[in-house]
Amino acid sequence: MAEATRAEVADGPVVSCADECGVRDVQDRLGDKWTVHVVVELAPGPRRFRELQRLVTGISQRMLTLTLRRLERDGLVSRTVYPTTPPQVEYALTETGHSMTHLIKQLIDWSLDHRAVIARSREEWDTRTA
Repeated sequence: MAEATRAEVADGPVVSCADECGVRDVQDRLGDKWTVHVVVELAPGPRRFRELQRLVTGISQRMLTLTLRRLERDGLVSRTVYPTTPPQVEYALTETGHSMTHLIKQLIDWSLDHRAVIARSREEWDTRTA
């Protein structure tokens, strides 16, 4: 940890939610297993259900349905039904959903920058606690 970072942490939290700041609701959505994956796949543009299911490796039909419904309820995804036979449905990020992609990009970048350090730390911990 860099000295400046240690000093900042020692002086107090960089972020505080002493009062209810509403982060828990958002954290619950972003912290679930599939939301980030679905948002990443919707970032380039609208997708149909089956296309999303193919792109989000390992997600079941039920979990994709639930994830999309939750994202739609939160105003992060829009659902458009086209009057065809059978009906064609497309999912797309809303403006709010698109604004979230910047945060996800930062999280991905941080993960890539720190994954080797985290892997080493896990190995050391596992060795000490074995």
